[in-house]
Amino acid sequence: MAAILRNVRTVGNLVASVRNTIPRLSTAAFVHHNGGSKHLHSQRQALQSSVLKTLFAQPTRSYSEKPPLTIDMLQQRVLLVLRLYDKIDPEKLSLDSHFINDLGLDSLDQVEIIMAMEDEFGFEIPDADSERLMRPRDIVQYIADKEDVFD
Repeated sequence: MAAILRNVRTVGNLVASVRNTIPRLSTAAFVHHNGGSKHLHSQRQALQSSVLKTLFAQPTRSYSEKPPLTIDMLQQRVLLVLRLYDKIDPEKLSLDSHFINDLGLDSLDQVEIIMAMEDEFGFEIPDADSERLMRPRDIVQYIADKEDVFD
């Protein structure tokens, strides 16, 4: 671990050195090539700026909208999350299976299922609403209502 930290520090020092040295060298070469200039300071700043932008450009991340959801896609995703839950027998699982009566889960399992659905779909389900979601079909309908999905 100590060797990794030393390597990280070395790379950090190298980057700092490059950031400080290259603009100076580039400016000196520019002034030497042009034989001096009255506007040395402004030219140096412009060159430093362009060199730094070139050397240390940050990639740009573009975001787009979520892919459109359909009721069928919602059903598949909900059932997939439920199939991956350890305490649910995939053979007994259907859209109309009741978590407690049909699948033998308890209230804590139901809370864990709701938390898994929140992670899957990226929004929080209030406790008052989660108490009413006792079947996969209820969860699909709830998410369809929240995400404005129409069939």
